[in-house]
Amino acid sequence: MSLIENIKSSFDFVDAIDKATLFNAIIIFMTLMYLWETYLSFRQYLVQKNNSKIPEELVSVTDKETFDKSRLYAIDKALYNFVHGFYSQLESYALLYIGALPYIWNLCSKQLSYFSSEWLNSEISISCLFIIYFILYGQITGLPWSIYYNFVLEEKHGFNKQTFVFFMKDNLKKLLVSMALSLPILALLLYIIKIGGDYFFIYAWVFITIVSLFIITIYADYIAPLFDKYVPLQEGELKSRIEGLAKSLSFPLYKLYVKEEKTKGCNTEEILAVLAHELGHWKLGHNVKNLLLNQINTFLYFLIFAVLMNRQIFYSSFGFEQEKPVLIGLIVILQFIFAPYNELLSFLMVSLGRRFEFQADEFAKKLDKTEHLKSSLIKLHKDNLSFPMCDWLYSAFHYSHPPLLERLRALDAPIEDKKRQ
Repeated sequence: MSLIENIKSSFDFVDAIDKATLFNAIIIFMTLMYLWETYLSFRQYLVQKNNSKIPEELVSVTDKETFDKSRLYAIDKALYNFVHGFYSQLESYALLYIGALPYIWNLCSKQLSYFSSEWLNSEISISCLFIIYFILYGQITGLPWSIYYNFVLEEKHGFNKQTFVFFMKDNLKKLLVSMALSLPILALLLYIIKIGGDYFFIYAWVFITIVSLFIITIYADYIAPLFDKYVPLQEGELKSRIEGLAKSLSFPLYKLYVKEEKTKGCNTEEILAVLAHELGHWKLGHNVKNLLLNQINTFLYFLIFAVLMNRQIFYSSFGFEQEKPVLIGLIVILQFIFAPYNELLSFLMVSLGRRFEFQADEFAKKLDKTEHLKSSLIKLHKDNLSFPMCDWLYSAFHYSHPPLLERLRALDAPIEDKKRQ
Protein backbone atom coordinates (compact mmCIF):
# COMPACT_ATOMS: atom_id res chain seq x y z
CA MET A 1 0.00 0.00 0.00
CA SER A 2 1.39 3.42 -0.99
CA LEU A 3 1.99 6.25 1.43
CA ILE A 4 -1.02 8.14 0.05
CA GLU A 5 -3.24 5.08 0.47
CA ASN A 6 -2.09 4.75 4.08
CA ILE A 7 -2.93 8.38 4.74
CA LYS A 8 -6.31 8.00 3.04
CA SER A 9 -7.17 4.97 5.17
CA SER A 10 -6.59 7.01 8.32
CA PHE A 11 -9.57 9.16 7.29
CA ASP A 12 -12.01 6.23 6.91
CA PHE A 13 -13.93 7.51 9.94
CA VAL A 14 -15.24 10.32 7.74
CA ASP A 15 -17.52 7.87 5.90
CA ALA A 16 -19.44 7.25 9.12
CA ILE A 17 -20.50 10.89 9.37
CA ASP A 18 -24.06 11.64 8.32
CA LYS A 19 -24.32 14.21 5.51
CA ALA A 20 -26.83 16.31 7.48
CA THR A 21 -24.47 16.32 10.47
CA LEU A 22 -21.58 17.55 8.35
CA PHE A 23 -23.69 20.22 6.66
CA ASN A 24 -25.03 21.48 10.00
CA ALA A 25 -21.53 21.51 11.49
CA ILE A 26 -20.38 23.72 8.62
CA ILE A 27 -23.32 26.08 9.14
CA ILE A 28 -22.64 26.25 12.88
CA PHE A 29 -18.97 27.07 12.32
CA MET A 30 -19.89 29.74 9.76
CA THR A 31 -22.27 31.27 12.30
CA LEU A 32 -19.70 31.20 15.11
CA MET A 33 -17.12 32.90 12.89
CA TYR A 34 -19.66 35.55 11.87
CA LEU A 35 -20.55 36.23 15.51
CA TRP A 36 -16.85 36.40 16.43
CA GLU A 37 -16.08 38.84 13.62
CA THR A 38 -19.11 40.93 14.55
CA TYR A 39 -17.97 41.00 18.17
CA LEU A 40 -14.49 42.15 17.14
CA SER A 41 -15.94 44.81 14.84
CA PHE A 42 -18.28 46.03 17.56
CA ARG A 43 -15.35 46.44 19.95
CA GLN A 44 -13.61 48.54 17.33
CA TYR A 45 -16.80 50.52 16.70
CA LEU A 46 -17.06 51.36 20.41
CA VAL A 47 -13.50 52.72 20.37
CA GLN A 48 -14.42 54.94 17.43
CA LYS A 49 -17.77 55.98 18.91
CA ASN A 50 -16.65 56.72 22.47
CA ASN A 51 -13.44 58.64 21.76
CA SER A 52 -14.56 62.05 20.55
CA LYS A 53 -11.64 63.90 22.15
CA ILE A 54 -7.99 63.60 21.19
CA PRO A 55 -6.11 61.64 23.88
CA GLU A 56 -3.05 63.38 25.25
CA GLU A 57 -0.62 60.99 23.55
CA LEU A 58 -2.14 61.87 20.16
CA VAL A 59 -1.98 65.65 20.48
CA SER A 60 1.40 65.76 18.76
CA VAL A 61 0.24 63.36 16.03
CA THR A 62 -3.01 64.86 14.76
CA ASP A 63 -5.09 68.02 14.97
CA LYS A 64 -8.70 68.25 16.13
CA GLU A 65 -10.15 68.69 12.64
CA THR A 66 -8.35 65.67 11.19
CA PHE A 67 -9.15 63.57 14.26
CA ASP A 68 -12.88 64.37 13.97
CA LYS A 69 -12.94 63.68 10.23
CA SER A 70 -11.14 60.36 10.58
CA ARG A 71 -13.41 59.33 13.45
CA LEU A 72 -16.62 60.04 11.50
CA TYR A 73 -15.19 58.29 8.44
CA ALA A 74 -14.33 55.23 10.53
CA ILE A 75 -17.81 55.16 12.09
CA ASP A 76 -19.51 55.36 8.69
CA LYS A 77 -17.36 52.52 7.35
CA ALA A 78 -18.08 50.43 10.45
CA LEU A 79 -21.84 50.84 10.06
CA TYR A 80 -21.59 49.99 6.37
CA ASN A 81 -19.59 46.86 7.17
CA PHE A 82 -22.12 45.76 9.80
CA VAL A 83 -24.97 45.91 7.30
CA HIS A 84 -22.97 44.45 4.42
CA GLY A 85 -21.62 41.65 6.61
CA PHE A 86 -25.12 40.73 7.80
CA TYR A 87 -26.40 40.65 4.22
CA SER A 88 -23.45 38.52 3.07
CA GLN A 89 -24.05 36.04 5.86
CA LEU A 90 -27.74 35.69 4.98
CA GLU A 91 -26.81 35.32 1.32
CA SER A 92 -24.36 32.52 2.15
CA TYR A 93 -27.01 30.69 4.18
CA ALA A 94 -29.53 31.06 1.36
CA LEU A 95 -27.16 29.76 -1.33
CA LEU A 96 -26.28 26.71 0.75
CA TYR A 97 -29.84 25.86 1.86
CA ILE A 98 -31.42 26.20 -1.59
CA GLY A 99 -28.70 24.02 -3.12
CA ALA A 100 -27.18 26.66 -5.39
CA LEU A 101 -24.05 24.60 -6.08
CA PRO A 102 -25.78 21.52 -7.60
CA TYR A 103 -28.40 23.70 -9.32
CA ILE A 104 -25.82 25.83 -11.16
CA TRP A 105 -23.71 22.76 -11.91
CA ASN A 106 -26.66 20.93 -13.48
CA LEU A 107 -27.63 24.07 -15.39
CA CYS A 108 -24.13 24.34 -16.85
CA SER A 109 -24.13 20.65 -17.74
CA LYS A 110 -27.50 20.94 -19.47
CA GLN A 111 -26.53 24.03 -21.45
CA LEU A 112 -23.29 22.48 -22.71
CA SER A 113 -25.04 19.22 -23.59
CA TYR A 114 -26.61 20.99 -26.60
CA PHE A 115 -23.17 21.03 -28.22
CA SER A 116 -21.91 17.91 -29.94
CA SER A 117 -18.28 18.58 -29.04
CA GLU A 118 -16.94 16.07 -26.54
CA TRP A 119 -14.64 18.74 -25.09
CA LEU A 120 -17.53 21.13 -24.43
CA ASN A 121 -19.38 18.36 -22.60
CA SER A 122 -16.40 17.55 -20.40
CA GLU A 123 -16.21 18.17 -16.67
CA ILE A 124 -13.54 20.81 -17.24
CA SER A 125 -15.78 22.85 -19.56
CA ILE A 126 -18.70 22.55 -17.14
CA SER A 127 -16.41 23.72 -14.33
CA CYS A 128 -15.28 26.77 -16.31
CA LEU A 129 -18.88 27.75 -17.12
CA PHE A 130 -19.78 27.18 -13.46
CA ILE A 131 -17.05 29.62 -12.37
CA ILE A 132 -18.19 32.17 -14.97
CA TYR A 133 -21.73 32.09 -13.56
CA PHE A 134 -20.54 32.53 -10.00
CA ILE A 135 -18.18 35.36 -10.91
CA LEU A 136 -21.02 37.12 -12.73
CA TYR A 137 -23.36 36.49 -9.80
CA GLY A 138 -20.83 38.01 -7.41
CA GLN A 139 -20.38 41.04 -9.65
CA ILE A 140 -24.12 41.64 -10.01
CA THR A 141 -25.02 41.20 -6.33
CA GLY A 142 -21.97 43.15 -5.19
CA LEU A 143 -22.47 46.07 -7.58
CA PRO A 144 -25.11 47.97 -5.51
CA TRP A 145 -22.89 47.72 -2.44
CA SER A 146 -19.86 48.91 -4.37
CA ILE A 147 -21.81 51.81 -5.87
CA TYR A 148 -23.04 52.90 -2.45
CA TYR A 149 -19.58 52.60 -0.91
CA ASN A 150 -17.89 54.65 -3.63
CA PHE A 151 -20.54 57.21 -4.56
CA VAL A 152 -22.20 57.75 -1.18
CA LEU A 153 -19.82 56.86 1.65
CA GLU A 154 -16.51 57.73 -0.04
CA GLU A 155 -18.06 60.76 -1.75
CA LYS A 156 -19.28 62.06 1.61
CA HIS A 157 -15.74 62.04 2.99
CA GLY A 158 -14.06 63.41 -0.13
CA PHE A 159 -12.35 60.25 -1.35
CA ASN A 160 -14.30 59.42 -4.51
CA LYS A 161 -12.48 60.86 -7.52
CA GLN A 162 -14.07 58.74 -10.26
CA THR A 163 -17.11 59.21 -12.46
CA PHE A 164 -19.81 56.56 -12.67
CA VAL A 165 -18.80 55.75 -16.26
CA PHE A 166 -15.16 55.26 -15.25
CA PHE A 167 -16.28 53.16 -12.27
CA MET A 168 -18.30 50.83 -14.50
CA LYS A 169 -15.53 50.58 -17.12
CA ASP A 170 -12.98 49.79 -14.43
CA ASN A 171 -15.18 47.06 -12.95
CA LEU A 172 -15.75 45.57 -16.40
CA LYS A 173 -12.01 45.60 -17.05
CA LYS A 174 -11.34 43.85 -13.73
CA LEU A 175 -13.99 41.25 -14.57
CA LEU A 176 -12.51 40.49 -17.99
CA VAL A 177 -8.93 40.33 -16.70
CA SER A 178 -10.04 38.08 -13.84
CA MET A 179 -11.71 35.65 -16.24
CA ALA A 180 -8.86 35.79 -18.75
CA LEU A 181 -6.42 34.74 -16.03
CA SER A 182 -8.51 32.41 -13.88
CA LEU A 183 -10.27 30.26 -16.50
CA PRO A 184 -7.17 28.91 -18.31
CA ILE A 185 -5.44 28.33 -14.96
CA LEU A 186 -8.50 26.50 -13.63
CA ALA A 187 -8.83 24.36 -16.76
CA LEU A 188 -5.16 23.31 -16.64
CA LEU A 189 -5.31 22.65 -12.89
CA LEU A 190 -8.38 20.41 -13.25
CA TYR A 191 -6.72 18.58 -16.14
CA ILE A 192 -3.60 17.93 -14.03
CA ILE A 193 -5.74 16.63 -11.16
CA LYS A 194 -7.70 14.35 -13.51
CA ILE A 195 -4.65 12.73 -15.13
CA GLY A 196 -2.12 13.00 -12.30
CA GLY A 197 -2.89 9.76 -10.50
CA ASP A 198 -2.24 9.29 -6.78
CA TYR A 199 0.47 11.94 -6.74
CA PHE A 200 -1.41 14.61 -8.66
CA PHE A 201 -1.09 16.92 -5.65
CA ILE A 202 2.65 17.28 -6.34
CA TYR A 203 2.08 18.17 -10.00
CA ALA A 204 -0.75 20.56 -9.10
CA TRP A 205 1.43 22.26 -6.51
CA VAL A 206 4.32 22.66 -8.97
CA PHE A 207 1.90 24.07 -11.56
CA ILE A 208 0.41 26.64 -9.15
CA THR A 209 3.91 27.59 -7.97
CA ILE A 210 5.04 28.25 -11.54
CA VAL A 211 1.88 30.23 -12.29
CA SER A 212 2.31 32.31 -9.12
CA LEU A 213 5.93 33.15 -9.96
CA PHE A 214 4.96 33.99 -13.54
CA ILE A 215 2.19 36.37 -12.46
CA ILE A 216 4.51 38.02 -9.93
CA THR A 217 7.06 38.51 -12.72
CA ILE A 218 4.67 40.10 -15.23
CA TYR A 219 2.38 41.94 -12.81
CA ALA A 220 4.21 45.29 -12.66
CA ASP A 221 4.76 45.53 -16.42
CA TYR A 222 1.56 44.07 -17.85
CA ILE A 223 -1.24 43.76 -15.29
CA ALA A 224 -0.94 46.73 -12.91
CA PRO A 225 -0.84 49.32 -15.76
CA LEU A 226 -4.27 48.12 -16.85
CA PHE A 227 -5.79 49.65 -13.72
CA ASP A 228 -3.45 52.46 -12.67
CA LYS A 229 -1.39 55.03 -14.50
CA TYR A 230 2.36 54.74 -14.03
CA VAL A 231 4.80 57.37 -15.29
CA PRO A 232 8.62 57.24 -15.16
CA LEU A 233 10.10 59.24 -12.32
CA GLN A 234 11.73 62.35 -13.76
CA GLU A 235 15.41 63.10 -13.41
CA GLY A 236 16.21 65.12 -10.31
CA GLU A 237 17.20 64.98 -6.68
CA LEU A 238 14.56 62.44 -5.68
CA LYS A 239 15.52 59.96 -8.39
CA SER A 240 19.23 60.36 -7.64
CA ARG A 241 18.66 59.85 -3.91
CA ILE A 242 16.53 56.75 -4.51
CA GLU A 243 19.16 55.27 -6.81
CA GLY A 244 21.81 56.00 -4.20
CA LEU A 245 19.76 54.32 -1.47
CA ALA A 246 19.16 51.25 -3.62
CA LYS A 247 22.84 51.02 -4.53
CA SER A 248 23.92 51.28 -0.91
CA LEU A 249 21.74 48.24 -0.11
CA SER A 250 22.72 46.31 -3.27
CA PHE A 251 19.10 46.38 -4.43
CA PRO A 252 18.79 45.58 -8.18
CA LEU A 253 16.92 48.73 -9.24
CA TYR A 254 15.96 48.76 -12.92
CA LYS A 255 13.00 51.10 -13.28
CA LEU A 256 11.38 53.89 -11.26
CA TYR A 257 7.73 54.75 -11.74
CA VAL A 258 5.29 57.03 -9.95
CA LYS A 259 1.73 55.84 -9.31
CA GLU A 260 -1.05 58.34 -8.63
CA GLU A 261 0.99 60.43 -6.19
CA LYS A 262 1.11 57.60 -3.64
CA THR A 263 3.24 59.71 -1.32
CA LYS A 264 1.44 62.98 -1.85
CA GLY A 265 2.31 65.52 0.81
CA CYS A 266 5.60 63.80 1.66
CA ASN A 267 8.89 65.55 1.01
CA THR A 268 12.02 63.91 -0.42
CA GLU A 269 13.37 62.78 2.96
CA GLU A 270 10.03 61.25 3.94
CA ILE A 271 9.71 59.41 0.63
CA LEU A 272 13.21 58.02 1.12
CA ALA A 273 12.26 56.92 4.64
CA VAL A 274 9.21 55.04 3.29
CA LEU A 275 11.37 53.42 0.61
CA ALA A 276 13.94 52.47 3.25
CA HIS A 277 11.14 50.66 5.08
CA GLU A 278 10.08 48.84 1.88
CA LEU A 279 13.66 47.96 1.02
CA GLY A 280 13.92 46.61 4.55
CA HIS A 281 11.27 44.03 3.65
CA TRP A 282 13.45 42.99 0.70
CA LYS A 283 16.75 43.01 2.60
CA LEU A 284 15.30 40.99 5.49
CA GLY A 285 13.80 38.42 3.13
CA HIS A 286 10.19 39.05 4.09
CA ASN A 287 8.87 38.68 0.54
CA VAL A 288 10.70 35.39 0.04
CA LYS A 289 9.53 34.12 3.44
CA ASN A 290 5.92 34.98 2.62
CA LEU A 291 6.24 33.27 -0.75
CA LEU A 292 7.69 30.13 0.84
CA LEU A 293 4.99 30.03 3.50
CA ASN A 294 2.31 30.41 0.83
CA GLN A 295 3.80 27.56 -1.20
CA ILE A 296 4.05 25.29 1.85
CA ASN A 297 0.43 26.07 2.63
CA THR A 298 -0.60 25.42 -0.98
CA PHE A 299 1.17 22.04 -0.89
CA LEU A 300 -0.69 21.17 2.32
CA TYR A 301 -4.00 22.15 0.70
CA PHE A 302 -3.42 19.89 -2.29
CA LEU A 303 -2.17 17.02 -0.12
CA ILE A 304 -5.26 17.05 2.11
CA PHE A 305 -7.48 17.48 -0.93
CA ALA A 306 -5.88 14.39 -2.49
CA VAL A 307 -6.66 12.45 0.68
CA LEU A 308 -10.29 13.58 0.96
CA MET A 309 -11.47 14.22 -2.61
CA ASN A 310 -13.03 10.78 -3.20
CA ARG A 311 -15.11 10.77 -0.02
CA GLN A 312 -18.71 10.96 -1.23
CA ILE A 313 -19.86 12.57 2.03
CA PHE A 314 -18.27 15.90 1.06
CA TYR A 315 -20.30 16.00 -2.14
CA SER A 316 -23.61 14.55 -0.94
CA SER A 317 -23.68 17.03 1.98
CA PHE A 318 -23.96 19.77 -0.65
CA GLY A 319 -26.49 18.06 -2.92
CA PHE A 320 -24.21 16.01 -5.21
CA GLU A 321 -25.55 12.53 -4.55
CA GLN A 322 -23.90 10.71 -7.47
CA GLU A 323 -21.26 12.97 -9.01
CA LYS A 324 -17.94 14.00 -7.51
CA PRO A 325 -16.81 16.97 -9.64
CA VAL A 326 -13.24 17.99 -8.87
CA LEU A 327 -14.11 21.70 -8.76
CA ILE A 328 -16.89 21.10 -6.23
CA GLY A 329 -14.50 19.03 -4.15
CA LEU A 330 -11.98 21.88 -4.17
CA ILE A 331 -14.65 24.37 -3.08
CA VAL A 332 -16.15 22.18 -0.35
CA ILE A 333 -12.90 20.86 1.12
CA LEU A 334 -10.71 23.96 0.88
CA GLN A 335 -13.38 26.53 1.76
CA PHE A 336 -15.70 24.73 4.16
CA ILE A 337 -13.90 21.69 5.59
CA PHE A 338 -10.67 23.67 5.94
CA ALA A 339 -12.47 26.68 7.45
CA PRO A 340 -11.08 26.26 11.02
CA TYR A 341 -7.55 25.91 9.65
CA ASN A 342 -8.08 28.92 7.37
CA GLU A 343 -9.15 31.06 10.32
CA LEU A 344 -6.12 30.04 12.36
CA LEU A 345 -3.80 30.61 9.40
CA SER A 346 -5.27 34.07 8.82
CA PHE A 347 -4.57 35.06 12.43
CA LEU A 348 -1.01 33.72 12.28
CA MET A 349 -0.30 35.53 9.00
CA VAL A 350 -1.59 38.80 10.46
CA SER A 351 0.69 38.31 13.46
CA LEU A 352 3.64 37.53 11.20
CA GLY A 353 2.85 40.57 9.06
CA ARG A 354 2.98 42.82 12.13
CA ARG A 355 6.33 41.36 13.10
CA PHE A 356 7.68 42.01 9.61
CA GLU A 357 6.44 45.61 9.70
CA PHE A 358 8.22 46.28 12.99
CA GLN A 359 11.38 44.73 11.57
CA ALA A 360 11.19 46.87 8.42
CA ASP A 361 10.67 49.98 10.56
CA GLU A 362 13.71 48.98 12.59
CA PHE A 363 15.70 48.56 9.39
CA ALA A 364 14.80 52.10 8.29
CA LYS A 365 15.64 53.29 11.78
CA LYS A 366 19.16 51.88 11.52
CA LEU A 367 19.56 53.89 8.31
CA ASP A 368 18.87 57.02 10.37
CA LYS A 369 15.38 57.50 8.90
CA THR A 370 13.47 57.49 12.18
CA GLU A 371 12.11 61.04 12.29
CA HIS A 372 11.28 61.16 8.59
CA LEU A 373 9.56 57.77 8.72
CA LYS A 374 7.50 58.94 11.68
CA SER A 375 6.42 62.13 9.91
CA SER A 376 5.60 60.23 6.70
CA LEU A 377 3.45 57.72 8.61
CA ILE A 378 1.56 60.57 10.26
CA LYS A 379 1.01 62.30 6.91
CA LEU A 380 -0.15 59.11 5.20
CA HIS A 381 -2.62 58.45 8.03
CA LYS A 382 -3.87 62.01 7.72
CA ASP A 383 -4.24 61.77 3.93
CA ASN A 384 -6.20 58.51 4.26
CA LEU A 385 -8.22 59.71 7.29
CA SER A 386 -7.11 56.61 9.20
CA PHE A 387 -8.48 56.74 12.75
CA PRO A 388 -5.41 56.49 15.03
CA MET A 389 -7.11 54.59 17.87
CA CYS A 390 -8.05 50.93 17.83
CA ASP A 391 -9.20 48.07 20.02
CA TRP A 392 -6.30 45.75 20.86
CA LEU A 393 -8.20 42.54 20.11
CA TYR A 394 -9.57 43.78 16.80
CA SER A 395 -6.10 44.96 15.87
CA ALA A 396 -4.59 41.57 16.71
CA PHE A 397 -6.89 39.81 14.24
CA HIS A 398 -7.10 42.41 11.47
CA TYR A 399 -4.11 44.75 11.40
CA SER A 400 -1.21 43.19 9.51
CA HIS A 401 0.32 46.67 9.80
CA PRO A 402 0.59 47.76 13.45
CA PRO A 403 -1.53 50.76 14.50
CA LEU A 404 0.13 54.16 14.15
CA LEU A 405 0.81 54.70 17.85
CA GLU A 406 2.49 51.30 18.22
CA ARG A 407 4.78 52.04 15.29
CA LEU A 408 5.67 55.49 16.61
CA ARG A 409 6.47 54.07 20.06
CA ALA A 410 8.64 51.36 18.51
CA LEU A 411 10.49 53.93 16.41
CA ASP A 412 11.15 56.03 19.51
CA ALA A 413 12.52 53.11 21.51
CA PRO A 414 16.31 52.56 21.61
CA ILE A 415 17.49 49.99 19.07
CA GLU A 416 18.96 47.70 21.71
CA ASP A 417 15.53 47.45 23.39
CA LYS A 418 13.86 46.25 20.21
CA LYS A 419 15.29 42.74 19.93
CA ARG A 420 11.91 41.30 20.76
CA GLN A 421 10.52 42.77 17.55
